[in-house]
Amino acid sequence: MKKKKPAATRTRLAAKSATGDLRPLLAEVRQLIHSARHAAARTVNTLQVLTNFEIGRRIVEHEQQGEQRAGYGQEMLKALSTRLTEEFGRGFSVTNLQLMRKFFIENENRIQQKASVKLAATEISQTPSAISAPVEIWQKPSAKFTNPFTLSWFHYVELLTVKGSDERSFYEIEATNAGWSVPELKRQKASCLYERLALSRDKAGVKRLAEKGQLVTRPEDVLKEPLVLEFLGLGEKPAYSESDLESALITHLEHFLLELGKGFLFEARQKRFTFDGDHYFLDLVFYNRLLRCYVVIDLRLDKLTHQDLGQMQMYVNHYDRHVKLPEENPTIGLLLCKEKKDAVVKLTLPKDTNIHAREYQLYLPSKELLKAKLLEWTREEESKA
Repeated sequence: MKKKKPAATRTRLAAKSATGDLRPLLAEVRQLIHSARHAAARTVNTLQVLTNFEIGRRIVEHEQQGEQRAGYGQEMLKALSTRLTEEFGRGFSVTNLQLMRKFFIENENRIQQKASVKLAATEISQTPSAISAPVEIWQKPSAKFTNPFTLSWFHYVELLTVKGSDERSFYEIEATNAGWSVPELKRQKASCLYERLALSRDKAGVKRLAEKGQLVTRPEDVLKEPLVLEFLGLGEKPAYSESDLESALITHLEHFLLELGKGFLFEARQKRFTFDGDHYFLDLVFYNRLLRCYVVIDLRLDKLTHQDLGQMQMYVNHYDRHVKLPEENPTIGLLLCKEKKDAVVKLTLPKDTNIHAREYQLYLPSKELLKAKLLEWTREEESKA
């Protein structure tokens, strides 16, 4: 005799039969809800940034019309902060008002005309019994307003700590394109990403960093020096092996990919090769989808030797001859070492080589030292011109 299904199961089957498969509809509705929430968050961020920009504008304009005496601006901000806090609550401390003022001064050329605020008749009710409130809509007079700000207010507060306009522009572009969170923006700033990339470029390339961010069209574009690996937590260890370093990199692979740069995909670790009965092990293998080539990496704890460079040449030759496809670009070899000897690299490798050596650090570099090196490099370039 056929066993009868439980009542609950029969009910579910009957409901499914009556309504059909809801999975496609559920997926579409779920996507709509997620999209709406993301759009709402972006709208809130945009309004906050534009509102704070306009508050900064009005503070500056009021100062220009006010008394010309020492301390006037600070007294005015204190009084304004007190009134706004009483009426609107948190978010209008003197420090925040100073940030809004600075934000406007640093970015006033990005919005030439004053954004007008139009009170719309639209009302938003949080609950059926809630009191409705008018919504403020930003628009540019007599033209469709284009918002020049692409990040949240908290991103821009962090960017205000960057003094140079070119450097600040670079971090804004990269944070927008890469979708950096505020903590990731802080980490990239602390690791001196701009200076490290700038040191590997000519003057025109440095200018492009400020105008377009990091563009990757050749192997040198993805390489920076030093690579900063402070996230591995190895800095305080008295001693560690290449295996320790490799394992730590794999454990923190997401951070390592961000540090390597754009377009990197992880493929293998300890890749084994056998030539004439001898076994060799390549530490790490990546693929860069922007350059469309393999990037093979070997780690060295000490200074680089010509034997290391020769072995890397063997790995690169193997990948170029036996692994890469005809439509792919030549393999890049990258030696990460604690100490690089430029003379050894230049004498060992031909000028058109696709092998590169880069130093790494297990701690955040000194920004002052890197800026000094960048200034020294700039003067050398100018003297050659």
